[in-house]
Amino acid sequence: MLLGLLTAALVLVLVAVVGVIAWSRTGVMTAEPGPWGDVVEDPRVTVADSETALILQPSETGPAETGLVFYPGGKVEPEAYAARLSPLVTEHGVTVVIARPTLNLALLDRRGLDTFTASAPEIGTWWVGGHSLGGVRACQVAPDADGLVLFAAYCANDLSTQDLPALSLSGSEDALSTPEDIAEHRGNLPEAATMLEIDGANHAGFGDYGAQRGDGTASLGDEEMDGEVAAALSEFVAQHT
Repeated sequence: MLLGLLTAALVLVLVAVVGVIAWSRTGVMTAEPGPWGDVVEDPRVTVADSETALILQPSETGPAETGLVFYPGGKVEPEAYAARLSPLVTEHGVTVVIARPTLNLALLDRRGLDTFTASAPEIGTWWVGGHSLGGVRACQVAPDADGLVLFAAYCANDLSTQDLPALSLSGSEDALSTPEDIAEHRGNLPEAATMLEIDGANHAGFGDYGAQRGDGTASLGDEEMDGEVAAALSEFVAQHT
């Protein structure tokens, strides 16, 4: 009797694991070829790839002193964030490491931050960031970093007592990480965190992967969104480097 119950439980666990794996590989939101291609062809950016991450390094400004580890949103390709983050590389000489999370879900990725910072061991200052659920994971590892950057995300864990520079970018038309969600979890960020709501931006606008089910409708075009994000990141860099 006991053996039969154990066998049944094992089968249920196995079925659940297989189900999660299958779900994580279905409906992955792919990067739009145009913005990603622009980054690949930019002579100011050196693109490298590994099993753990997509790595964007400055090719004209000398060795980077600061790096950003960035976690993608759930089931979104890392390449979808390359264009949004490339101004950090081209204008500020920051190395950007976009993680390839376990099963395309950052919240399931239990690897430490050093898994990704190992891609550029010469860098001494590391920020961590993420979009959507990737931002939730970034918050979890933020105590091991020197700064935090959130795109349409909020922290589920309490970082309010951390002496940590933090930037939170959100969208007024985001129907997934809504303005109400961002406000409700504001207390989990350091008191001095910079909070910026981009008027007209939706959830998917923080990457280049097309529309996302359940999202609001953006009134901001790609070029305008690029400019808003780049300006916010530039100010953050200027304040904290």
